[in-house]
Amino acid sequence: MNKKEQNKWSDFFFDLRERGQCTFTFDDVKKTFDLSEQSISQELYRYSVKKQIVKIRKGFYGILTPETAIGGMLPPDLFVDVLMKSLNKPYYVALLSAAALHGAAHQQPMEYFVIAQTPAPRSIRNKKLKLTFVSKKTWEQSAIEQKKTRAGYLNVSSPELTAFDLLENIHTFGINRITTVLQELYEVMLPSRLSKIAKQIDNKANIQRLGYILDTVVNEEKLANALYKVLSKSSFSPVLLSPQKKKKGEIDNKWKVIINMQIESDL
Repeated sequence: MNKKEQNKWSDFFFDLRERGQCTFTFDDVKKTFDLSEQSISQELYRYSVKKQIVKIRKGFYGILTPETAIGGMLPPDLFVDVLMKSLNKPYYVALLSAAALHGAAHQQPMEYFVIAQTPAPRSIRNKKLKLTFVSKKTWEQSAIEQKKTRAGYLNVSSPELTAFDLLENIHTFGINRITTVLQELYEVMLPSRLSKIAKQIDNKANIQRLGYILDTVVNEEKLANALYKVLSKSSFSPVLLSPQKKKKGEIDNKWKVIINMQIESDL
C-alpha cells in the first residue's frame, strides 16, 4: 500500500471516531474506497493484524483504541445497538447483562446477553467475545428502557421484565442464581410495572415462582402482592419451584409452589 492509500484508510478511521462511531461495516468501506472486495478484505485483515480494528461479526468491525478496547475487543455496550440496527433486528440487552446495568453488581456475567426478535442472530463465541442471542417473538415495548453509553444508547429490559426473562430461562440460570439477582434487583422494581407485565405473559408458573421468591426469600411484600392480585383473578395449578429438581416437596398454599429444593443465595 502506498502512502496516499494508507492516509485514506487512516482518515477513514479518524473520521468515524470524530463522529463518535467506533464501528463500521464492510459496505461502509465499499462506499468509501474504489477497491475490489478482495482488496478491501486484504486491507481489513492487515489492520486487524496490527490490532487497529477487530472483526466482530461477518461484515461488521470495531475500531480499537486504548480508551475503548479491552483485551483486543470492544465492550458490547459500545456496539450492540449499531450491530442490531445494521441487521434490522429489534432487540434489548437482557438477563444477567440487564441486571448488571440496573445495579445487580454481584452478577458480572462473563458473557453478554441480548434478546432479539425471532429468529435471533447466531451467538458469537470466541476467545475475545461471548455474545449470546436469545430468541423471543414479541415483547411489551413499554418494558424496554434506554440506557446511555459512551457510543449512544442501548435498549435494556426494565428490572421487572428482566426478572421474568430470567425465570423464562430457568434451565440456563437455575433458581439459586436467579434469587441472588432478585435480592439486588427488587430495590429498583415497581409493583405497578411488575403487575402490568404479569398481566401480559402466558406463563402462570413463572408468576407463581417469582411471587414465591419475592414473598418468602426477598421479603418484598408490595411486589409479591402485586403479582398475587394478578394471579388470583383466575385459577392456577401447583408448580415445581425448580423444574430441574425432584418432583416432590412441601407445597406453599398461597403460591401453590412445590418446594422441591432449598434456595441457597450467594448473598
